[in-house]
Amino acid sequence: AQSAVSEEKQQRLNELAAEHQAEVDKIAGELSEKYFDTFVEYKSRVKAFNAADVTELKTEDLKKGDGDKIEDGTENVDYSAYYIGWLSDGTIFDSSLNNTSSPSALKFPLTGSTSMIQGWLEGISGMRIGGVREITIPSVLAYGETDNGVIPANSPLKFVVMLIPLKEEPEYSDEYINLYMELYYGGNSGTTTSTDDSEAEVTSGE
Repeated sequence: AQSAVSEEKQQRLNELAAEHQAEVDKIAGELSEKYFDTFVEYKSRVKAFNAADVTELKTEDLKKGDGDKIEDGTENVDYSAYYIGWLSDGTIFDSSLNNTSSPSALKFPLTGSTSMIQGWLEGISGMRIGGVREITIPSVLAYGETDNGVIPANSPLKFVVMLIPLKEEPEYSDEYINLYMELYYGGNSGTTTSTDDSEAEVTSGE
């Protein structure tokens, strides 16, 4: 009987996790519908360029934004970004277009030990949310003399970047948190705050 109750609670937990994920997907979908189709049009900007000509940071605004302004390349504004990054031979090394059915967007400020190259931070300075900019970055403001995955040392880079609003993900419900604590920690959390994302992932895929 106890096993049956646990199974029912686990099933309910999975249902709540699915409901939460549906809310997350809805927010992402709303952003995608508003901004992504516009961004996709700028894929045509990806072309080979002469690496020797890139000696300083250059920017070109392709579309002016009307939202909050990024000051001096800092993270004074929380934002997300659709992006395409490519090498001088035209090879795309990273892009939000990798999966157009579920486009990825970098979220800022970045968490953990990850940080953006200096050329990105300087290149987005002055942009407003909703804007699109092409950024040409000399190697000294990118990865310099260090190889970075598919990016060879001493490589200048180009990006097309669109800044979009950073939407906060919905919190997990109290019912989810309490069930999670009961099943995995043997007790009720007694809290109304959201659980850690890393813990939530344990159940969301089951």
